[in-house]
Amino acid sequence: MAVLETIVVAFWAMLPAYVPNNAAVLAGGGRPIDGGRTWGDSRILGDGKTWRGTAVGTAAGAVLALVLNAISGDVGSVTGVGLPVFPAPAIVALPFGAMLGDILASFLKRRTGRERGAAFPGVDQLDFVVVSLALAFVAAPDWFLETFTLPVLAVVVIITPLLHVTTNVIAYKLGLKNEPW
Repeated sequence: MAVLETIVVAFWAMLPAYVPNNAAVLAGGGRPIDGGRTWGDSRILGDGKTWRGTAVGTAAGAVLALVLNAISGDVGSVTGVGLPVFPAPAIVALPFGAMLGDILASFLKRRTGRERGAAFPGVDQLDFVVVSLALAFVAAPDWFLETFTLPVLAVVVIITPLLHVTTNVIAYKLGLKNEPW
């Protein structure tokens, strides 16, 4: 697989995991998952992790995967790249894994004494990737191994932090986020 094709496949395959956290920010609010409960001297997750945000984020990623499936043939023929088609288990696993990864990172932040919105370098950029990939592997192992080759995984690990920082700075400048990370 050529370098450009690897980059395109990596970005395409991760789009259903890239979108959920942004959708959750736009549609979030409502009841916190932790119900306001604490563990020790801090919240379990905090007000930023809500049932509505998790549901909307997961649904947004799943809908995007369905749209990508519908256009993959046309986009693939125009670009000359064989784009993966998402099987049903991956359609759910990628976006839900992204949301779960963000929830687990929030839990880890609280346990390490970080406040809501505080930077946690490395974890902030890759939490959703690790969990979404793990869930996709469990849910659709054959598809995962065919799609996420070592070169594709390498591209995902390299481009994700760059995309994460860029999109967060844009959201911050647009007033959609309180901090640029």
